[in-house]
Amino acid sequence: MGFLLPVLLLLLLQSISQAPTVCGNAELTALMEIKASLDPKNNHLSSWTEEGDPCSGSFEGVACNEHRKIANISLQGKGLSGTISPSVAKLKCLSGLYLHYNSLSGYIPKEIANLTELVDLYLDVNNLSGSIPSQITNMASLQVIQLCCNQLTGIIPINIGSMKKLNVVALQDNKLTGSIPSSLANLEMLKRLDLSFNNLSGPIPSRLANNIQQPLQVLDVKNNTLYGVVPPSLKRLLNHGGLHLDNNPGLCGTGFPKLRNCTSWDRVNSNSDQPDDPIAGYTGSESIIQPPNFHPKGSSQVSQFVIITGVTAITVSLVVASFLVFLKFRREKQKIGSTFDISEDERISSDQGKELSRMQPSSEDGGVKFNLEEVESATQYFSDINLLGKSSFSAVYKGILKNGSNVAIKSINTTSFLSDETEFVKGITLLTSLRHENLVRLRGFCYSKGRGECFLIYDFATKGSLSQYLDVEEGSSDVLDWLTRVHIINGIAKGLGYLHNKSGIVHQNISVEKVLIDGSFNPLIMDSGLLKLLADDVIFSALKASAALGYMAPEYITTGRFTESSDVYAFGVIILQILSGKSKLTNMMRVAAESSRLEDFIDPTLKTSLLLNSEAAKLTEIALSCTHEIPDQRPSMDFVLQELSR
Repeated sequence: MGFLLPVLLLLLLQSISQAPTVCGNAELTALMEIKASLDPKNNHLSSWTEEGDPCSGSFEGVACNEHRKIANISLQGKGLSGTISPSVAKLKCLSGLYLHYNSLSGYIPKEIANLTELVDLYLDVNNLSGSIPSQITNMASLQVIQLCCNQLTGIIPINIGSMKKLNVVALQDNKLTGSIPSSLANLEMLKRLDLSFNNLSGPIPSRLANNIQQPLQVLDVKNNTLYGVVPPSLKRLLNHGGLHLDNNPGLCGTGFPKLRNCTSWDRVNSNSDQPDDPIAGYTGSESIIQPPNFHPKGSSQVSQFVIITGVTAITVSLVVASFLVFLKFRREKQKIGSTFDISEDERISSDQGKELSRMQPSSEDGGVKFNLEEVESATQYFSDINLLGKSSFSAVYKGILKNGSNVAIKSINTTSFLSDETEFVKGITLLTSLRHENLVRLRGFCYSKGRGECFLIYDFATKGSLSQYLDVEEGSSDVLDWLTRVHIINGIAKGLGYLHNKSGIVHQNISVEKVLIDGSFNPLIMDSGLLKLLADDVIFSALKASAALGYMAPEYITTGRFTESSDVYAFGVIILQILSGKSKLTNMMRVAAESSRLEDFIDPTLKTSLLLNSEAAKLTEIALSCTHEIPDQRPSMDFVLQELSR
């Protein structure tokens, strides 16, 4: 064994030295073309250089697979304002493309369909225009397609049902027209289909509703111009609040809340099992009425039919025109965000402010319930002026209550809920009972069935999130001094200790974005316990962002479970970020911390004398123990608090 070990090490070193490089190859060239398109002014992707190695970890947002091929581009929320280059198709091994929460414009290039190994496509919350390329239906590996909150026009690709692995299709808040393709019924893994806030017409395909093998949990088609009979089989989605049909005056059905009863006209025009014709808005030629024994000439039936058809056509035109006017007004009045948090949380705080107006304490545990009128009035009917940020499942608005209190109101689309209304409200009510000086206090909520949203009311933050105090230059007013950093670390530890020991809650998603700073620079943890109330795809999106930023504990990959120990791991990462002043921790920084070379690790904006501070060494040691690879080797928050108090 003593002889074999050196030999094995030699072979390992030889294999590393002979490992292929992506420097100068086609993928590097493609990346530079993509960069020029996404970030033409080089304001955000300066780390992408022709001399660099994309697989070294130096290219921001780029990750490679074991074969040193680019497998992931994660650039969500980077402020990119360019376009998507067709050169992205040259990255043949790409499995994840995350460009959401930017200001990208232009078309979705049809060449993107050549990414046959792509699993996740996130282009939501941008300014993309044009149609959805029909070639996209060739992407057989695609599981999630998020294109919501853009300016997309045209029809939904007819053959979208050929993408057999799709489980999330989110196309809401665009300008799509035509009908809902019945081929969607072929997607046996489809869990969530959101087509709301578009200009879709025609009936809901009965094939989509009747496919009992399909695990469909959410169907959201509200705020379109759909018509006809709603298939009765969709009632199964009502049990857990997964069906949203609001603001489609042409829809009818029995047993569906707020839908009118159907007429014979509705039934004739709901033949949705015909071949798709999304451009016309019909699902088949039989949706045009043809009475028995129809003859083109010399029949009284013809005259009667022509009259009936003409009157009906005029009536339908008036109804559609009226609805379009109404829809335009409603969109101006209400902006519903249906899209992981970026900047929205930076303005929510738990500062003690004035009492909220017209509070109605819950009889069970003191939770505060608001009505929709209060929420609408506070946000000026959800004015864009008051919009603080959007996320994959929510939007946050600044609000002023009638008594002058400044609040932040988070709107969560009910399609993001894991359970039905009763269970969700019960969970939210429980979260309102959490009380600690280092937790953002959830002051109350409002559940609106009509809007399909739940609103969470917090106090307004004056200092934003902890993330904005990282990556700042020396001399900036946002540079935190040493005592403030220690104070913030202690406060986060106390808040997590309260969650674990007093409330039995695992946060699951703590990060510098989820730590807010009040006027006295006290840290406040937000969204405690909220993640467990949300749907799987929302959680999946949140976890991807968490993993990309280094907060994900290694064991989650194999266990798929969150524990107090995984919270401790994320807390250790936050300590390292606060000490270094950097949001992105490199391997060199960790090696320096482990080697006690604090001068190569501690934020250089701090005074040199602090590098020799025993407190800095102690905090570094705590951070390293919290981020131990083995969960059992990590300390509990109780132990951390004891160490911090010494």
